[in-house]
Amino acid sequence: MYLFGRSGGARRHGRTLAWVAGALGALALLNHVAARRAECRHPPEGSFIEVDGVRLHYSDRGTGSPVVLIHGNMVTGDDYNTSGVAELLLKNHRVIIFDRPGFGYSERPRRRLWTAKKQADLLRKALRQLGVERPIVVGHSWGAIVALALAERHSAETAGLVLLSGYYFWTLRPDVLLVALGAMPVVGDILRYTVSPLFGWLTTPLLKRVLFSPAQVPFRFHEEYSPAMSLRPSQIRATSMDGALMIPGALSLRRGYGNLSMPVVIMAGDGDKVVFKRSAERLHARIRGSDLQIVEGAGHMVHHLVPSQVLGAVEAVAAAAQDGVADFVERQRAPK
Repeated sequence: MYLFGRSGGARRHGRTLAWVAGALGALALLNHVAARRAECRHPPEGSFIEVDGVRLHYSDRGTGSPVVLIHGNMVTGDDYNTSGVAELLLKNHRVIIFDRPGFGYSERPRRRLWTAKKQADLLRKALRQLGVERPIVVGHSWGAIVALALAERHSAETAGLVLLSGYYFWTLRPDVLLVALGAMPVVGDILRYTVSPLFGWLTTPLLKRVLFSPAQVPFRFHEEYSPAMSLRPSQIRATSMDGALMIPGALSLRRGYGNLSMPVVIMAGDGDKVVFKRSAERLHARIRGSDLQIVEGAGHMVHHLVPSQVLGAVEAVAAAAQDGVADFVERQRAPK
């Protein structure tokens, strides 16, 4: 009886494992099909460039002084089109937008730790291949860390910065714990092909509200943002990895903030619930002569609410890059 009981328990255990494996396999198949369907509905609209063995997707439009737009987490470079920022800039500037490694249609090779500095170096090489000289760099959220890394490491090649809703200093981030599991080898791979997309579909409506709160989610974002693209296993991996590297990224850059000697505009929403505005205020205190703009009623996606103000910030930096940094610093010091 004892042997029979053990044998029956083993069979039940085996059946349970088989059911679990089958369910995970079915989820993986469904997620693969959903990812391919999303790509068919949203094909790449830009061009591709290979840099250090990495295939990057980008767009390069317009004429005039160059502006490079670097997007944040969860979205792709197309977010600057959806917000209207790119459309406004195209009237007077050459606008280059990259999908960061692993986002959109850009590759994210394994065996590399894609820190903000590594991403900045990659984009710098891509810009040199494209013949882009001394651009103004605009970065949103995680892209703001990349923009700062680019400016710190290659200041002579950067005309100025416009930083939107960035995470610049170490703070406790409970959300990092949520993404850390997805960034782990093997475990993260299993999750992103099975349950992570399902969890993402369930939480996306809430996440969008948090990103825009206290403002409403714009109709255009509702219409043009594709959760299916952001929940592809490849992009979930990039989102998880970048989330896990957010605190180390800020820690590695903080000592160089005071050495920046270029025009810098820092923008943040006063109601940002993802990165509180005090992060922008602290950065403003560290960068001599920087211009701080706190937007009332805006959340984390500040560029969607005030694209014209982002345009004005870029134009101010462009004028300062021509006039000289000293003039920009004096203008920020002057009473307003």
